[in-house]
Amino acid sequence: MPIYELTKDTLRPAMETQFGNEGLYERQHIQQQLKRNIGVLGEDLLVVAEEFGDWLDSARRIDLLCLDREANLVVVELKRTDDGGHMELQALRYAAMISAMTFEQLLETYVARSLPPLSLEDGRARILDFLAWDDVAEDLFAQTTRIVLASADFSKELTTTVMWLNDNYGLDIRCVRLKPYKLDEMLLLDVQQIIPLPEASAFQTQIGVKKRAERQAHSERHDLRYRFWEELLDHAKQKTALHTGRKPSTDNWINSGIGRTGFALTYSVTQHQGRVELDIAYGAGLAAKNKAAFHALKENQATIERVFGEPLDWQELPERESCRICLKTEGGYRSPQSQWPDIHKCMVDAMIRLDRAMRQHVQALP
Repeated sequence: MPIYELTKDTLRPAMETQFGNEGLYERQHIQQQLKRNIGVLGEDLLVVAEEFGDWLDSARRIDLLCLDREANLVVVELKRTDDGGHMELQALRYAAMISAMTFEQLLETYVARSLPPLSLEDGRARILDFLAWDDVAEDLFAQTTRIVLASADFSKELTTTVMWLNDNYGLDIRCVRLKPYKLDEMLLLDVQQIIPLPEASAFQTQIGVKKRAERQAHSERHDLRYRFWEELLDHAKQKTALHTGRKPSTDNWINSGIGRTGFALTYSVTQHQGRVELDIAYGAGLAAKNKAAFHALKENQATIERVFGEPLDWQELPERESCRICLKTEGGYRSPQSQWPDIHKCMVDAMIRLDRAMRQHVQALP
């Protein structure tokens, strides 16, 4: 969409052009202008260095390395092309490379690249003033690394990748379009942030915080379940050969055979409850066979429960194809870990009794 010159008498369109057609180059012209006018990108940034590449075993260089007001590192990658090339991949590499940068390393870089030269004291004072810090707070420095991509335009592949990374992995990548226009002999630059849209930035930031919290909770849940199963299996192998060879996982269940296809002895766990069960599941489309086996076992309910030592919960599960015979136990993977040994002991004991009560009846089914 063109931009226009508006006067009292005329509305005259400026014609879209390309940086190359106007003899403008990334490093020589665009980068220099942005370095001197970094606010054009829509953010209050401190330019620390241009063409930064002070790392071992790499010839790659960040176009502009910046710092934002929240003490986050910002990688600014520039392209004058109409599709952005593969700049998002380059910027991700750069962000990873500098993610461990300390305040002192940033200070040394800032001082070494400053014109006119600065002393360490003056450089430190300027950075602290920019951050509104009284003193260096290393624990607040560079908690994240952000990326700003600036190009004449962006391909659909690039914007799709950026939105996917932002939405699913909590990254902060912004795309700023720098579109040149020509009006007579005057060259104009239309600067637009297209990802995320400025009016959506605050909302998307809130969504990002929520998703990061959800991912952290998801990871914590998986870690807890893995350790819960690890300790249960360690205890179980001292008591029985059932589930021998099974490895801990992040799933909420672990199963083993009972000597017949379609039947499984299963431990399952939720946050605050465990369950040992005999699952009947011959396979998809075999609900009738599962129900028949369930009812055949239920005919021996009294004998089975006498051997087991207490009543079982006989669940035909009419809404599912499978069936289940189980005992619920107190305590789950979010119970205090000091209680896990007692929870595991109860579950393993119940599993041994369930196997003893069920095995011969399962084997005797037609």
